[in-house]
Amino acid sequence: MAPPRKALIAVTSAHAPLYPEGKETGLFITEALHPFEVFKKAGFEVDLVSETGSYAPDWLSQQEEWLKDDERKVWEDHSSEFRSKLDKLLKPGDVNWEEVKGDIISAVCHGGAIFPGIIDEATGKSVISGKEVTGFTTQGEVEEGVLDTIKSWGRPTIEAAAGDAGAKYISPPSPWAVFAHSDGRIVTGANPASAQVTAEAAVQAFENL
Repeated sequence: MAPPRKALIAVTSAHAPLYPEGKETGLFITEALHPFEVFKKAGFEVDLVSETGSYAPDWLSQQEEWLKDDERKVWEDHSSEFRSKLDKLLKPGDVNWEEVKGDIISAVCHGGAIFPGIIDEATGKSVISGKEVTGFTTQGEVEEGVLDTIKSWGRPTIEAAAGDAGAKYISPPSPWAVFAHSDGRIVTGANPASAQVTAEAAVQAFENL
């Protein structure tokens, strides 16, 4: 029997000063919007969840170069399905985990930071142990001028976190290149611009189950 066509997009509830003048990082809007649209088009029922049922939008993700006019219309329209679900984010306790079994597990950009904490019950190791994954490059952190801030938080880069979890990090051609990588049921993308192709690859991996 085919698994149910249900997708759960987990967004971060974390936010902190990262950009100039204390502007905050948080949910990079298109990293949720693009997968939401891809999954809906592919016939999935889509829900959104965060650790606390709350979120704060990333400052950079709201700038013109990162949020196109048509995307901004969806983002600013509280009656759109995407924004209304963001406005009423689920908490983990609201999710029926029997219906969301993680047949395909995917992350884009910094989303891979969650992988070390997702444990495969069969092995007792991270679900990415022994897998190939991509994610935001350390070079990209340097170019953005935020690597020292991330280190001050005591957080590893995505490359380091992947290695610590037993995975092999696959670098994109450049920090900002559109790039996704699939390894079985693990599908990852390199940066915000890769959110759509990563979601499309996740759908393809699902269809291949």
